[in-house]
Amino acid sequence: MSDKAKWYVVHTYSGYENKVAQNIEKVVENRKLQDLICEVRVPTEKYEEVGKDNQIKEAERKLFPSYVLVKMVMTDDSWYIVRNTRGVTGFVGPGSKPVALTEAEVEALGVDIASASVEVDFTVGEEVSVVGGSFVGFTGTIRGIDLEAKTVDIAVSMFGRETPVTLPILQVAKLD
Repeated sequence: MSDKAKWYVVHTYSGYENKVAQNIEKVVENRKLQDLICEVRVPTEKYEEVGKDNQIKEAERKLFPSYVLVKMVMTDDSWYIVRNTRGVTGFVGPGSKPVALTEAEVEALGVDIASASVEVDFTVGEEVSVVGGSFVGFTGTIRGIDLEAKTVDIAVSMFGRETPVTLPILQVAKLD
C-alpha cells in the first residue's frame, strides 16, 4: 500500500514544525498506521556560524520554516489525523484539498534521500581536488567518507598546516 504514498506539505504554526512531526509520528505508532503515514520530515540544513567566543560552530536551520513534509496514502483517516494534529493549520493546496508534490518537486527538494544513492570513485587516504564551495582549488587527503550524509572529510593544507574540512561529496573530485 505504501507504493501509493505521496509527499504532501503541511503548514504549521511558526516554530511548531518539530513538535508537529513528533506528534504525527506518535499517533502513527500508537494506532499502528505505518501503512497510511509512512514518513514525516522537517527538512533542515547544516551551516557554520561564528559563536560569541569567535569559535566556528555547526548549527542547523529549517529549509522551509512553518512547513512539514508528510509521505502518506491520502485517505479520510490519514487526512483527519494530520489535519487535526495540534499545531497544524492545514495542508498546502487550493481550498481544503491537499495536493501531492510531483516527482520533479520531490527530486528538487531532495526529500526522498534514501532513493538517491551516491557513488564515489575515491577512497580514504587518496588525494582529491576541491571543485566547489569556499575551498575550491585546494587539494587534500581523504580522512573519511560518509555516504549516508553525502559528505567527505579531507585534510587540506592551509598556512603550512593540515586543516580538517567536511565537504559535500559533490564538491570533491579525484585528481587526474
